[in-house]
Parts: sequence; C-alpha cells; structure tokens
Amino acid sequence: MKIKIWSDIMCPFCYIGKRNFENALAQFGHDDELEIEWKSFQLDPTIPKMKERIDVYEYLATSKGISIEDSKDMHENVVRMAKTVGLEYNFNRAVIANSFDAHRLIQFAKSKGLGDEIEETLFAAYFTNGLDMSDLDTLAEIGSSIGLSPIELETILYSEDFSSEVQNDILEAQKYGVRGVPYFVLDDKYAISGAQPSSVFLEALEKTFNS
Repeated sequence: MKIKIWSDIMCPFCYIGKRNFENALAQFGHDDELEIEWKSFQLDPTIPKMKERIDVYEYLATSKGISIEDSKDMHENVVRMAKTVGLEYNFNRAVIANSFDAHRLIQFAKSKGLGDEIEETLFAAYFTNGLDMSDLDTLAEIGSSIGLSPIELETILYSEDFSSEVQNDILEAQKYGVRGVPYFVLDDKYAISGAQPSSVFLEALEKTFNS
C-alpha cells in the first residue's frame, strides 16, 4: 500500500500529524506491506531567503491580519497540542525562513532511503531547537547527522540539485487539490487532510488495506 504525505517542515501541524500517523501505524501492524513517501510542499514560498531574523509571532500576525497577542495565544494553543503527543515546541526560538533548500535536502535524503529520518530531524531542528532552515551549513550538519555523505551534501546544497523534484511534488499536490498540509493520500483511494487523531488515521488505513 502506497502512502504519500505532503508536508512542510515549518508547519507545526505536520509534525503533530506525523506523530498521530505513527501511532496509528503502530496499531495497524502491516509495516512490511507499506510504502511511505514524504512529499514537498511550501506553505509560504514567498518568504525571502534572507539572514535577518523574522519574529514568528509578528509573522503570523502580519500574514493573518491579527494582533500580536492573538498570534501568541494561537502559538500557545499549538504548543499545548504538541505536548499531548510528546513534542516540545519552542516558538520563541523559531526562525521564519524559506524552506525550499530544506526540501531539496529532503529529496536527496529520500533518494538514499532516509526520507522519514530527515523529516523527523528537520522537524525537531526547527520546532524544538530553533535552527534556521534556510542556512545551508545548518542543513548540511542535519543531513550529516542522519548518515548522509558530507561531500555529497556540500555539492548538492550549494547548487540547484533536486529543485525539480521539489517542484514536481508541489505540482502533484496541485493536481490533488492540496491547499494545506499535512495531506495524506492512501493508495490513491482515500485522502486525509490535517493533523487528525490517530483513530482517524487507523480507520483510513484499515479501510484502504481491506478495499
């Protein structure tokens, strides 16, 4: 059974959705019959590639047209949601940045069979550790930490390699009508949008597997 997951590593609900999905997989119990592929998606491709720090609370307030106080309240709600699945979010450290190069790293890791490992590491790097996902040296260190070749990482990250793979995933998402992430497609039969509870994922997995 093929499962495609569109995600952006700067999407807080994508990390939560990953945990809920993993909890469902643990109950599902057919790991040897599943093929899971992480797909690239950019929630905001207009974020410029820059070194200036953009405050996460101000960014959301500006993009949503809300107050800074409301933005902080919304972030606190997400922090609480993340804690329910064992995740630590530190938005006070977060660096708003263009995620395109991080997605190129994901595509490279996927080519080496390390798609899930790179997703997990990038999520933790951004939400827990507050690392800059647009900094190429940081991305190289993250890639190296999961076993990718430092030499290959330097060659790939400081080029345009794997850009077309990122764009192809985004175009494929458009064909499915994806407007937000996370977005799960199970065997091209069922789609699940958002960080749904594990029970929803488990029901969809069983329905797809038995159909």
